[in-house]
Amino acid sequence: MLRVAQESPRQAEIETLLRESDAFSMALYPPESNHLLDVEALDRPEIRFFVARLERRAAGCGGLVLGDAGEAEIKRMIVTAPARGKGIGRAILGAIEDAARRERVRTIRLETGPGNVGALALYRRFGYRERGPFGAYRPDPLSVFMEKTLAGP
Repeated sequence: MLRVAQESPRQAEIETLLRESDAFSMALYPPESNHLLDVEALDRPEIRFFVARLERRAAGCGGLVLGDAGEAEIKRMIVTAPARGKGIGRAILGAIEDAARRERVRTIRLETGPGNVGALALYRRFGYRERGPFGAYRPDPLSVFMEKTLAGP
């Protein structure tokens, strides 16, 4: 049974998942092209952090960073390798978008890399479109910037 809920990132199981995500990103991109948030940053009040559990085990996670003026960013979305292909990414992204709507977010953005083919396909299926850099990001051929305008609740 799959369940996605808002949880604290300060759990050993989640920290392990984030280390796996770090290793995946570091294998694909140089440090200057990795824009990862650590557990400290993910545990701030303006972040809604979601964990997908499959048979009670963490199978994926993702965070929503609330910004100003109805904007937010998706960070640290990952699904464990053994859990891929089971709809977990769709469930996490759906939970993130539902939370964004409840928080009155109108524009949701993200940054990922061109080597993260599965994530790019998921975001495109959900209606995210490529755009230029935003916020503190700078142009980088190893970054893909995307956004989506959300409909009301």
